Amino acid sequence: MKVIKNYQDKKVLVLGLGKSGINAAKLLAKLGAKVTVNDLHAPKDPQVIKDLTTQGIKVITGSHPLELAKQNELMVKNPGIPYSNPLVEAAQAAGLPIITEPELAYEILDSPLVAVTGTNGKTTTTTLITLMLDQDRTAGRAYSAGNIGIPASQVAQKATTNDVMVAELSSFQLLGITQLRPHVAVITNIYEAHTDYHGSRANYVKAKLRITKNQTAKDYLIINWDSEEWRNLSQKSAAQVIPFSRKTVVPNGAYQQGEYLYFKGEKIIKAADIKIPGSHNIENALAAIAAAKIMGQNNQAICQVLRTFSGVKHRIQYVMTVNQRKFYNDSKATNIEACERALGSFDQPIVLLAGGLDRGFTFERLIPDFKHVRAMICFGETAKLMAAAGEQAGIKQIEFTQDVISAVPLAYQLSQPGDVVLLSPACASWDQYPTFEVRGDRFINAIEKLATEQEEK
Repeated sequence: MKVIKNYQDKKVLVLGLGKSGINAAKLLAKLGAKVTVNDLHAPKDPQVIKDLTTQGIKVITGSHPLELAKQNELMVKNPGIPYSNPLVEAAQAAGLPIITEPELAYEILDSPLVAVTGTNGKTTTTTLITLMLDQDRTAGRAYSAGNIGIPASQVAQKATTNDVMVAELSSFQLLGITQLRPHVAVITNIYEAHTDYHGSRANYVKAKLRITKNQTAKDYLIINWDSEEWRNLSQKSAAQVIPFSRKTVVPNGAYQQGEYLYFKGEKIIKAADIKIPGSHNIENALAAIAAAKIMGQNNQAICQVLRTFSGVKHRIQYVMTVNQRKFYNDSKATNIEACERALGSFDQPIVLLAGGLDRGFTFERLIPDFKHVRAMICFGETAKLMAAAGEQAGIKQIEFTQDVISAVPLAYQLSQPGDVVLLSPACASWDQYPTFEVRGDRFINAIEKLATEQEEK
């Protein structure tokens, strides 16, 4: 951890009492700042506030007092709080700099930084890179951090010059960076997402590109080469561009050619040897291979990870087999593109569980991907919209149910031995669940209950 003095006696407002806000507040206090934390809601655990106050941190909950904007010199904002929030607007009007927690973490970070963003595949790619860089490591270790669920400021305090931090960064987090400069940046892909937060797709794309805004010719930008838009976006970076492609040979990058994956002409691994299913995971593997090779990792370590890594929870996660039906949890599929990728990962007949928050989309785009879908179970606000797309695709068995819990026994009834039962909602969870993780956990619990019931018969 770098010793920095620029926060000594500085008045800093931390907006949001989530994990990143709590860790940012504690770090700022350690750096000598005079910290105030504000959240509309008090934490469920009163110990959280007690821990903060014992470190000299002031905590205000229940409202967003606008006068806080004038009483502080900097705001560290929870990424999920929009810039339209009245207190954020007041801070902007007062000329307060506004950053997010990864920026604060970068200021004290001693280790090299690899950063990953994109619409889909961020967490899997971040995890793969971390595992690859940690495999057979003789000095230090590789840490995952950021949007993956581990605050970057927490990791940055313990990462040394022998370590490396691999940070997953969302578009929300990237809006709040000023100096953050990854040595290796990865953009997995950019689709339509979060326009309710950013206001337009153009703004969303600009936010994603901030991952490379501070990079120089000494750094690297690894970017998906399978879209003309993404190829054009790479020209906006000052870094060395390393393309990856599943569809075409890119001699100066990572690519699939025939049965194998290559990096700059060097054969790395057979595609069929990668444990996690789906063409999208070939793309994630290619991006991870490029990052690992740039960071100096050897092929043996890279291949060991790709052959053994079984996937990230809630991302086409294999749960278990119940009477020859394989259950997969893809609760992270909160948009149409992610559901398309999940459906394309299987050749077996599928019983699809889908539906969720209505963001004004219809689902006709999924019709070509329904070719292996034997039956569909729909729930949530978009249940009827999802069913309408299924009907157009000619799916004969379409059922409605309350939620993912009740969908599991119904899916079992509709399935046959050899089928895949796939939760891939194509929608956010917020109409019924606070997070996609909760939705996925409920799905897993229901499967475990089903398996117990079947064993007892």
